Amino acid sequence: MPRVSELFFKTAIVFLILGIGAGLQMAISGDHGAFPAHAHINLLGWVTSAIFGGYYGLNPAKAERRIAMIHYGLYTVGLVIMLPALYWMLAAGHPEIEPVVAIGSLIVAAAVLTFAFIVFSSAETVRSATVAPAQ
Repeated sequence: MPRVSELFFKTAIVFLILGIGAGLQMAISGDHGAFPAHAHINLLGWVTSAIFGGYYGLNPAKAERRIAMIHYGLYTVGLVIMLPALYWMLAAGHPEIEPVVAIGSLIVAAAVLTFAFIVFSSAETVRSATVAPAQ
């Protein structure tokens, strides 16, 4: 399995655990005010990270490109900024943290655009970017 796939899958599991924890906290407290953050943790952290990992697992030539690791780094940093801030904003009622949520969201959006570039790049582009031509 390509390294970037493994990283995305491991990151997905961490977010699954965090999402379950957030859900349990809401259920135990009876306060479901942070449910949008819980949904983002599960959908962006768990599901989307796992999908990215699966894509790279099925496309190992693209997974070996440097841009795949840039994608992983951007996406993960964006989530780490956005998700705790969103949870804190909603659960603890801190609207002043919204600019931090916005910054994290913009980083996540940049990572998704990076992934779109990777997906739409052709196999020939991938080969020429990763393998030097024989002389």
